[in-house]
Amino acid sequence: MKSEKNEIRLLEVNEIECRIGTINENGLSLLLYKDARVDQKILDECYSPCGWKRSHQEIGGNLYCTVEVWDKEKQQWIAKQDVDTESYTEKEKGQASDSFKRACVNWGIGRELYSAPFIWIPAEKAAIRYDGKRYTTSEHFRVSAIGYDSGREINALEICNSKGFTVFRMQAKKEASAPKKMKNMPEEVKAQLSEKMRADLQKELNRTGIPVEQVLARYHLDDISQMKPEHYRDAMSGLKKSKPIVAA
Repeated sequence: MKSEKNEIRLLEVNEIECRIGTINENGLSLLLYKDARVDQKILDECYSPCGWKRSHQEIGGNLYCTVEVWDKEKQQWIAKQDVDTESYTEKEKGQASDSFKRACVNWGIGRELYSAPFIWIPAEKAAIRYDGKRYTTSEHFRVSAIGYDSGREINALEICNSKGFTVFRMQAKKEASAPKKMKNMPEEVKAQLSEKMRADLQKELNRTGIPVEQVLARYHLDDISQMKPEHYRDAMSGLKKSKPIVAA
């Protein structure tokens, strides 16, 4: 979806990946990142496929990337450049991709990831083992929910493992005015979902083992009473695709 104001949008859940930062016998830390395909997609959305371009040049053994976008008002290309940290001669392909991603951050793509909290997953939730040389894990992690504040910084985050269980959660702080607004809402607005819809939703939550808080965080809601029919339909679609909980 192209923005009329050429505003770089915030990253969505399925555009953010998790990478292990450090790992030891006590647990592991995770870093959030985006790949170059996400940058290309957002540049296409915002400036159109023909409204931006990239180029690379080697300076002092390092590979620099320049991303330019076409300014219709000024009728000229506007450029922003960045470089990766390792030597260009060592990893040419990797450096091209990394310098491109860094240049895109200068345009605002994924800059919100720098506001991520420190993400620590304790050993009991990370399936950590020692192979005789180092600590490793066969577990994979993904971002299952994310929220942003008015300053485009992360204020809510949830991470699940490959089984769909939540292993990390940072909840957004409730605004002071929110309870008052909810209190003054008409009863028909409070009850967005029918009893049957609530029962069906709870049935799927029980089947998958996914906590209701995880579903609410996806839509930036504080309570199930705020859930609208469109939220319900989207949530049910995702839940039906999830595997059932595995009995311990």
